[in-house]
Amino acid sequence: MEVDINEVLVAIDTLYDLQPQDRQKHDQASQWLGQLQRSVQAWKVADQLLHTKRDVNSCFFAAQTLRTKIQLYFGELPVEAHASLRASMLEHLCHITEHTYQGIATQLCVALADLALHMASWEDPIGDLISQLGPGASSPNLVPLLEVLIALPEELHSRQLRLGLNRRKQLDEYFRRKVPSIIELLHVAVGTEGASKESTHLKALRCLASWFNIHTEKWVMLTNTCLVNDILSVVRNPQVSPRLHEIATDCICSAMIMLEAERIQPLAEVLFAGVLQLGEPYHLAVALEDLNAITNYARIFSELGETLVEVMVDQPGQGMGSLQVLHLLLTCIGHHDWEVAEITFNFWYKLSEVLYRKNCDNVNEQFKPYVERLIEALYRHCQIEPDHENILLQQDDFYEFRERVQELIKDVVFICGSKPCFQQMSNILQAPDVTKSWNLLEAALFIMQSVAKNLVPIDNNLMVQSHPREENEVVPPILEAVLKQPDEVHMQVAFTSVQLLAELNEWIACHPDVLPLVLQFLTKRLHNKHLATVAAKALDAICQSCRDHIEQHFEGLMQIIESLDSFSISNEAVVGLLKGVASILGRFPPERIKTDMKKLCLSQVRNLQKLMEENAPIEKNTKTDPVVWLDRLAAIFRNVNPIVQNGEQHPCQEVVMEVWPTLSMTFQRYSSDLRVMEHCCRSLRFAVRCVHQQSAPLLSPLVEQIVGLYATHGHSCFLYLGSILVDEYAGEPGCVIGLLAMLEAFTQPTFVLLTQPSGFRNHPDTVDDWFRLCARFLQRAPVAFLQCSALNTILECGLQACMLDHKDANAAVLKFFQDLVEAGRKHEDRPDFETRRTLVVNIFNTHGENLVSNLITAAIFILPQYMHHDVAETFYQIMQFDRPKFCLWLEAKLKVLPTKNSGGVEAVTQAQLVEFHKAVTQAERTKEITRALVEFSRFFS
Repeated sequence: MEVDINEVLVAIDTLYDLQPQDRQKHDQASQWLGQLQRSVQAWKVADQLLHTKRDVNSCFFAAQTLRTKIQLYFGELPVEAHASLRASMLEHLCHITEHTYQGIATQLCVALADLALHMASWEDPIGDLISQLGPGASSPNLVPLLEVLIALPEELHSRQLRLGLNRRKQLDEYFRRKVPSIIELLHVAVGTEGASKESTHLKALRCLASWFNIHTEKWVMLTNTCLVNDILSVVRNPQVSPRLHEIATDCICSAMIMLEAERIQPLAEVLFAGVLQLGEPYHLAVALEDLNAITNYARIFSELGETLVEVMVDQPGQGMGSLQVLHLLLTCIGHHDWEVAEITFNFWYKLSEVLYRKNCDNVNEQFKPYVERLIEALYRHCQIEPDHENILLQQDDFYEFRERVQELIKDVVFICGSKPCFQQMSNILQAPDVTKSWNLLEAALFIMQSVAKNLVPIDNNLMVQSHPREENEVVPPILEAVLKQPDEVHMQVAFTSVQLLAELNEWIACHPDVLPLVLQFLTKRLHNKHLATVAAKALDAICQSCRDHIEQHFEGLMQIIESLDSFSISNEAVVGLLKGVASILGRFPPERIKTDMKKLCLSQVRNLQKLMEENAPIEKNTKTDPVVWLDRLAAIFRNVNPIVQNGEQHPCQEVVMEVWPTLSMTFQRYSSDLRVMEHCCRSLRFAVRCVHQQSAPLLSPLVEQIVGLYATHGHSCFLYLGSILVDEYAGEPGCVIGLLAMLEAFTQPTFVLLTQPSGFRNHPDTVDDWFRLCARFLQRAPVAFLQCSALNTILECGLQACMLDHKDANAAVLKFFQDLVEAGRKHEDRPDFETRRTLVVNIFNTHGENLVSNLITAAIFILPQYMHHDVAETFYQIMQFDRPKFCLWLEAKLKVLPTKNSGGVEAVTQAQLVEFHKAVTQAERTKEITRALVEFSRFFS
């Protein structure tokens, strides 16, 4: 169908109307234009709009459309149309000037770059463009030329362009050959126009930064041009335009990244020497208070450090292993703005990784003074403003920065040692100015948190941790000072002190004499609304680590639990504390467990019942939210793990039966609320797991209820709960028939949901939970499952779902197929083996080829590479089951794969197909198949 260009222009006007009178018309225009862009007619319409040049909006829409079509739908064009599209694009390109709207220019230039990458018949696009638009052309036009050249390396590795590995290799080799031409062009552009015309200078340096993504030794030619000196002269002058200084910084950083891969000594030496001279310009920028320039210098120093870190560790202080870079980085960290310090963090992470791998105490000693200076500087940056009141909020940027500081210190502290670091902060605490200033005190305590867990040294050779009792020097005085804090101490100091106690939980476990004072300190903080949550979390940590010593304090903990709702404490912290208390309770005698479990659980049940009786509207995360009480129940059931002998009644069995009616009522009352249903299922899951088959009395009513609720509301959590029941009860012959009836009742509504348009994509949780349920049956009652009436429906859905690019859902489906294979090949000693094998053989005779075909399609065209391992594991299992048939199925699929990409280039050769088939079918480990799949998928991406 022909599209009326005037109709398109009207729609564009409606779309770009900044104050639309009719929102419905605006949305309709947007939808109509989106459909147009996806249609084949869009190629012609975009070209017409660009030739018409009516206004900026229509030209921008056209340029954007062309870029999208070339990028994503290039296969729509027949190969014979490529040359005419190129001619048209070049014509549009020639009209771009400095005054062209930047959005239009960028879209057109990127579109042409994408065309050059796709179009195999265009043998020398870079040479042609330089001849047509470069300095030697009859009508030179560097503006669009440089824009296209900037885009080419960036687009080369874009995942949106499905060029394929062979084409990318071909282009990469071509780009490396063209590096001398690019250097020559940029040398001329900067030498002739750079000083007088900043826009050209900017584009030239942007182009150079982009092309440093092409790794080749030919970059050594830069040392014979004006370009390196030009870049260094720009960055040496913080008073040039901010944009030019930033682009020159990008250039240097990109060059250093390239030099990590390509050791080009002459270029590296020039850049290294130039960067080491940037100390004075940095100080000038500080004097000028030019934060942009300061940030640029920090980036350069950090990138140089990352490039040379291996050399610094291998040859510290020698040549390019000079530690002068560390001085520059520490100078940046000394800047008053913490955002400048943060730029250097990646370098310190990388240094810690390299030193950890090196594992040499003598080398660590050389870097120890620098790390100590780093930690001291971080201590200063972590200081809160002295006039700050109350506690830092989590959404505060400075709060997030301090968290990243802790992560960094945990990574680097092994270089100088945790104990010296703790002592370093302890010494700071004793300084007179610190004792007078709350923020200096708090910052030191905050840094101590980072290393508190690993104060005890570890022998790196033996990986044996010394006993924590050996540490009696640095912790006791700090702990004593914390526990003696006055009530009127600043709230942030109190908050950080509580956090420090939580981090010292393992030390406290080995020094139980301090436990009463610690518990007393934390219990008192529960009464402060600002400290209650963090105090509860600290109590949880103490409970977990001090279980051997805390039993005598259990009554006090139970009293705290009973009064928790009188404190201003988050439910997350309450759940944590309940978890700690339940884990201690599980160590008691059965009668004690039974009594205290009832106290813990029935308190939550009463609150749930009250909510339902009052019919209160739900306010999320408040006491009117049933999820609050359900999560508490789940924490209790999950963490009380008593040892029960065979034949004994489980001490928690009675309380599970008492809780069930309320949970059943919760199912009924909140059945339409997915969130509540998920948490209710979770509570029941842990209740069943807690007492195992002693929960049998609730099996029948529970199955009946969740089947009915699933049919009505379709919440996938009921499927997951069903899988728990299968896991617990499918080993009991008398339960299998009922559980299969549950599966078949679940199957019909699931099939209806998933076979809707985009059903699998729109309901990944259902896919995940349904196939987990089916996998449980294969593991626990395989013969009954393989003979059930729902099996064919499940298999048909599985063949489609295995191509779903959702990590958890896809993993569940493939685990189902892996378990299906295992059902036919494992446990040969069991009497049902022959029946199982026959059933599985029949299934694979019918569906095996489709499964292999769909998984190859998924791995090549749909799934990201990190999901290939599950596909590989499935292939490995099938080969273990029937290698000859798998080889035939794989060969059949490879024969029908498309061998050319959208640009008409051969995507994969016959030799590469044979090599892939051989790599997979001869693999002896899943890892080998994964590697083969990843490499093969690159031919099509």
